[in-house]
Amino acid sequence: MLEIRNLHAEVDGKPILKGIHLKLAAGETHAIMGPNGSGKSTLSQVIAGREDYTVTQGEIIYNGRNILELSVEERAREGIFIAFQYPTAIPGVNNMQFLRTAVNAIRKHRGEKELNSGDFLKEARYAMQQLDMNPEFIKRAVNDGFSGGEKKKNEILQMYMLKPRLVILDETDSGLDIDALQDVSRAVNQFRSPERSFLVVTHYQRLLDYIKPDHIHVLFDGRIVKSGGPELALELEQSGYDEIKAAAVL
Repeated sequence: MLEIRNLHAEVDGKPILKGIHLKLAAGETHAIMGPNGSGKSTLSQVIAGREDYTVTQGEIIYNGRNILELSVEERAREGIFIAFQYPTAIPGVNNMQFLRTAVNAIRKHRGEKELNSGDFLKEARYAMQQLDMNPEFIKRAVNDGFSGGEKKKNEILQMYMLKPRLVILDETDSGLDIDALQDVSRAVNQFRSPERSFLVVTHYQRLLDYIKPDHIHVLFDGRIVKSGGPELALELEQSGYDEIKAAAVL
């Protein structure tokens, strides 16, 4: 599904990623953890194709193809989805219009028939039921006036409707209360499948209590310095990152 080979990236000439190696098979869920400033969100943004970041070395292989030359939009049409830590509000743009346009762009790219208004609304309402979302949200402007939890749920709604193959959750738990965290996690777990992979970026163990990863990787100073199973998150919760930082410096 996804293989990252010796990835180096910088922002405004400052190196952030310094040789990332990562392999994510179809159906797997991997978690990226690490202290602030380690490069976790940069990795997410580089995979998604954000132009603010410059890749200076390495490859990102997605379904057998190096995607570094593809734009954000092209990567999205190929099935890569990112849920942001701070979802953007778009005042004046109707949620239904925005989402239906995105869904039909991807369906057209896949050679599928575009959804008419009625079929789209039927699918959207079903997805919103799974997320325990008020159906009136589909009529509002995208994330405009939404609470933090509502914004995150709206992004998971987008995930449901777009049906991506690679989902990147960039600190989705940030700012969520326990009820919203459980709602979002339940929706993500329902969406997991043998054909779909997840890369979960988080600071904390609590998200991984609900979204169980197959593998955990610790990022520090732009490199993956430790990998392990789900038990690694519990170790980090108890001991913090000091030992890992010290070992990485040696």
